[in-house]
Amino acid sequence: MFWRKSIIFGRNARFRPGFPNCLAAPLFPAAPRRLVVLLASVLKPVDDTRMYEKFARTLAAEPGLEVHVAGRAAGSPPRAGLAGIGQHVLFRGSRLSLARLRAQLGYWQVLSRVQPDVVVVHAPELLPLTLLWQKLGRQRRFLYDVRENYALNIQTQQVYPAWVRGLLARFVRGLETFAAKRASQVLLAEQSYADELPFATAGRTVILENKYQPPPGNPTLVSSRPPLPGPGEPLRLLFSGTISELTGIREAVDFALALRTGWPGLELTIIGFCQQSATLAYLREAGARHASWLRIVGGEVLVPHDEIIREIGRSHAGLLPYRPHPSSWRCIPTKLYEYLASGLPVLIPENPLWQEITDRNEAGFPVAFGEELVVEPIIKRLAGRRFYPRGIPADALWSTEGRRLSAVFDQLR
Repeated sequence: MFWRKSIIFGRNARFRPGFPNCLAAPLFPAAPRRLVVLLASVLKPVDDTRMYEKFARTLAAEPGLEVHVAGRAAGSPPRAGLAGIGQHVLFRGSRLSLARLRAQLGYWQVLSRVQPDVVVVHAPELLPLTLLWQKLGRQRRFLYDVRENYALNIQTQQVYPAWVRGLLARFVRGLETFAAKRASQVLLAEQSYADELPFATAGRTVILENKYQPPPGNPTLVSSRPPLPGPGEPLRLLFSGTISELTGIREAVDFALALRTGWPGLELTIIGFCQQSATLAYLREAGARHASWLRIVGGEVLVPHDEIIREIGRSHAGLLPYRPHPSSWRCIPTKLYEYLASGLPVLIPENPLWQEITDRNEAGFPVAFGEELVVEPIIKRLAGRRFYPRGIPADALWSTEGRRLSAVFDQLR
């Protein structure tokens, strides 16, 4: 009876003199507490490449984590069942519409419904409600994922009227600084942000670059590619991702138009999303004028990332004709990593940071986009050439960044 009673009343058994030491520990250790994680943005879609494909998929693979994503309605049907990741739409419509304000209410409703333990904030406009949510509860933690130097963008990209830029930039920087002191960690999408942002303090900052996360079950798009065709054969060029003046959409079209004088079989595919009405009007006009060789996918509608990845796989070379600008010149575009990970040859502007990467991997070469094009040297450097002689660069893949993200959450458990 003594043995039976001791097992039932474990607290008595722990301290009973002479009782076997093996029973001092619990017979059935408690399972690790399940952590509910919410990743949230407003303008980024629920299937966003960084928030969903990289962060959410990495965390959903970790035991003991329940993962949800909240953001803009995606360009493809919801994939709520994929990898056990919940999806919650906060926003539909134009970024300058009242729907963007209503997204704040939607965010608060998701916080109330999901009851997360940890929130990863992917947009500064969600910081105020996140701080309030943290204040109103116990053991609520959040991480701030800095995807852009927002204050610098506001000041330099001319999206907002001139009279409001300075005030708005100072407000955003002050909000970020205040929130960073209360965040468990600050995550940076670019190495350069560690120097640019005063709130990115050592010890509480982790750099997670926008490297390429392959689709499930597909480690890379290709292991190697054949040499490029010659001028008498078709050549498929690609411009993918954000379509804007800053990313060089006009330069891409002008480049393809000039190169066609020496490579008549050249085609250009533009695939991505455009938020600027004037740029969208230019895109439509260019598409109508050059319909025989210019193909446009998306434009005014979001394009599923899977579709962009397929387009990378069928293209011969990718264009990155970015204009020199303080908000992007020290950053590494996500699509550069995507092109590198697929073995797609790249043509870049004369940016020393990007050129070091392409030179190291023999992945492409710089072009003077926006200037009068001398066609013959470019054709000579492209025709029949095999790029990536040492194969796909492993450092273009997300796996290393994913391990760092997992380590951050190991500390939060």
